[in-house]
Amino acid sequence: MYLEGIIVCVNYSDFLAHTLPHNKTHFDNLIVITDTKDEKTKELCEYYHVRCIQTDIFYENGDSFNKGAAINYGLSQLENKGWVMHLDADIYLPPLTRNILENIPLEPHKIYGADRLMCPSYEKWVEFLNDPQKIQEGWIYIHLTTFPIGVRIAEYNNKNAGYEPIGYFQLWNPKGSNVFNYPTQHDYCDRTDVLQCKKFARKDRELLPEIVVIHLESEGLSVDSMGKNWKGRKTKLFQSDSNRKDNMKLEIEELKQRTEEIVDRYNLSYLFVGASSKKLSLYRKIWNKLMRIAFRTKRSAYRCR
Repeated sequence: MYLEGIIVCVNYSDFLAHTLPHNKTHFDNLIVITDTKDEKTKELCEYYHVRCIQTDIFYENGDSFNKGAAINYGLSQLENKGWVMHLDADIYLPPLTRNILENIPLEPHKIYGADRLMCPSYEKWVEFLNDPQKIQEGWIYIHLTTFPIGVRIAEYNNKNAGYEPIGYFQLWNPKGSNVFNYPTQHDYCDRTDVLQCKKFARKDRELLPEIVVIHLESEGLSVDSMGKNWKGRKTKLFQSDSNRKDNMKLEIEELKQRTEEIVDRYNLSYLFVGASSKKLSLYRKIWNKLMRIAFRTKRSAYRCR
């Protein structure tokens, strides 16, 4: 079996740092796709000797985040010697994944998916690493109790739909299936993976019961968290709460220092601060603290908006 992989990772290096060192061992050729501003992902790939391609194809034609276009760019860089797996950056493949795939009589005209266990937080992930619970055991048992099992996608009211292996784990053979490209009709992350699997007839979409992956989450398993990152990363970093608080303190101190420098340099009596809607809630929290802590300076009046 010759297995190539594509991982799209834009501002997901905090997850990739936990999944890449494990997942890279399963592939003969692995490519990570990111944008030209994401230096953390690039540096992480350099450390683990994984090829990283930086491109802004995500945003061409005014698109918000065209993941399908980036996947196609990655597909064009593969050797196309056999099987291709599209994998999300926050997916962990257990140690036996490659061995199991080698023993399954995969059919080249089919697309395959896998179930996922949902790890709700960084703390739970660290607990698992320190005391890993078996997922595959004795070459016969598959345990689905380590974390809550994620939903499958299956259109049970459509006789032509059925099971749909979605984008966190999709395995297919481009030459065997004659499916060489990913859909690009949508300028964000959802739907394109469903359109991809629907290129295959219902009978050719198959769940691999032997394979179970772990999906890392930073904001729990609530319904509200679903889809937050479909147009780019919005969720909080995958790290401990203590690290998150430390980072907030550092950011506040940096803002405090910059504010005082600007006020002193330009002899300002009013300071207007603009924040994009994406970061407004964060900056409000920061500025509330600054109003209490940092604005006790020589100037008598500051105004924030």
